Amino acid sequence: MNKKYFGTDGIRCRVGQGLMTPDQVLKLGWATGRVLKARGASKVLIGKDTRISGYMFESALEAGLIYAGVDVLLLGPMPTPAVAYLTRTFHADIGIVISASHNPHYDNGIKFFNESGLKISDEMELAIEAAFDEPMLIDSQLDELAALGRAQRVSDAPGRYIEYCKSTYPLSEKLDGLHLVIDCAHGATYHVAPHVFEELGAKVTTMGDKPNGLNINQGCGATDLAALIEKVKQEKADLGIALDGDGDRLMMIDSSGRVLDGDDLLYILASHTYDEQTGVVGTLMTNLGIENALKKQGLEFIRANVGDRYVMQELKQRGWLLGAEGSGHILCLDKSSTGDGIVAALQVLSVMQLTGKSLSKLLEGVEKYPMGLVNVKVVKPFDLNSDIELVKAIDAFNADYAGQARVLIRASGTEPVVRVMVEAADQEVVTNYVEKLAGLVGKAFS
Repeated sequence: MNKKYFGTDGIRCRVGQGLMTPDQVLKLGWATGRVLKARGASKVLIGKDTRISGYMFESALEAGLIYAGVDVLLLGPMPTPAVAYLTRTFHADIGIVISASHNPHYDNGIKFFNESGLKISDEMELAIEAAFDEPMLIDSQLDELAALGRAQRVSDAPGRYIEYCKSTYPLSEKLDGLHLVIDCAHGATYHVAPHVFEELGAKVTTMGDKPNGLNINQGCGATDLAALIEKVKQEKADLGIALDGDGDRLMMIDSSGRVLDGDDLLYILASHTYDEQTGVVGTLMTNLGIENALKKQGLEFIRANVGDRYVMQELKQRGWLLGAEGSGHILCLDKSSTGDGIVAALQVLSVMQLTGKSLSKLLEGVEKYPMGLVNVKVVKPFDLNSDIELVKAIDAFNADYAGQARVLIRASGTEPVVRVMVEAADQEVVTNYVEKLAGLVGKAFS
């Protein structure tokens, strides 16, 4: 099932390249509208993050959808999970997010949710691609201009989402007494996340809440934690919460400045919630130490391919509720239909309140393996088996460290990079091999 335009998380690239130009996005809106109309659907929600190109692409999408005869509800800047939620509550047929998530401001992308707030199917993506490749002609039914779609702005979207997030906090005991530092990455949560935690009783210090269209994810947020770590120590806060540009990732910082990634938070949630949970889903990148710790808790652990849509597929197939990626996508399917950084943070905070333990105490006894991860920029299509020298190096590694270490090399689905990961009990082994393998990848594909 080869797709021409869609990657693992919608469509994403540098602004001005590929499909991320105004004319192409207009046609993408028209193609999406054509597919929806053919299926008897007629209402679309559009949200976006705070990058400057979002205004341009919002207008282009809106025009294309209206031209296809579809009605549009414009949410303005809103987190990706908020769009998934509001798609359900407004009974829309599709929700569209204009965002490149954790990428810099010069990238942008388009994500799609179905009427249930889930990522659209492969079949739907292929149908949109097929329509996109057709000439953009006006439908005969639109000869009457009254058949064009209509657009309106939704003024109360932030308030609706704030109330929804608060409703997922499971305890009657609020967050009184907790001092939190919230890093909004100058992204789509800047006007909602602080209110959620404040209205639940926490003292909140906010950073990364002044977007200017160019500073999204710049030296802040879930992908750059140095400033948050310093702020947590400076404020003597209980913990820090880092979100990414579109609000679907979460990292947390304890009072000493220790980073808790998606693997750590998965363990905390799996160990203290979901009493009837029999298993959880991680990815090929999940730390081996986390897998071992979960199994000691009597929980089955499954590795999905990297990408939250693949974690979701495994959860749905097994009827489980909890899954995560180390990068911070955390799926709590009894609370949200997609990864939601704010909602996931509230669940972790509820565990702290319920147990009376700090984040560090909740991770006592968990021994993570040292892991090295290098992103290698590439220009050639990546095919692991096409380079004999690289294959031989991996085979030699596996022979020397069978059962004691792991190596994973894969192409990113969202960026022109190949990710090289090595995990072992010995840090020296990790350092030596990740550099060696990354060098071989660069030699062959850069």
